[in-house]
Amino acid sequence: MEPHESVEESNDDPFKTRCALLISVLALALAISGLGGSNAGKDAAMSNILAANAYNFYQAKNVRQTAYKIAADDLEAELKRGKLEPEHGAFLEKKLADYKKTIARYESEPETKEGKKELMATAKAHEAARDTAMKKDPWFDYAGALLQIGIVLASVAIITLRKSLFAAAGVLGIVGIAFTANGFLLVF
Repeated sequence: MEPHESVEESNDDPFKTRCALLISVLALALAISGLGGSNAGKDAAMSNILAANAYNFYQAKNVRQTAYKIAADDLEAELKRGKLEPEHGAFLEKKLADYKKTIARYESEPETKEGKKELMATAKAHEAARDTAMKKDPWFDYAGALLQIGIVLASVAIITLRKSLFAAAGVLGIVGIAFTANGFLLVF
């Protein structure tokens, strides 16, 4: 018998063919799981950065708003003391009105979405996106581990011709694929 004939005969073994197909399916699922895990990690990091930026912007607005509140309180105190020339009193009244408008604008500015109220909502939305991505990430990790173990078991099944290893690889593959799907969908 020629060496190439024995190779052809071994390639005709349906068990080895099934094992090779299982390995291919598990490798594909592993690639998809790795991609999902990578994206979930990036999404979590980006959402965390965006939430931190929104909170920082909120704090900056809060500091500026507080400075305007202090200035407005000082103007109100000066106006209550009285004994002001009418021109100076009118100037202070106008300044006080401007400060109060700025204070209100810092509190809420729907048209630019840069008021404290809108910034807080934006930060909370980014936190929610981060939390969702962080819930997804472990599922991809578990899936990747199960799929890798399944690939190893299917490879060993080819060498040893043990159907129990093939079955174990199939079960791990099914669970790994289910975990991958859950990583994308968060069903459970």
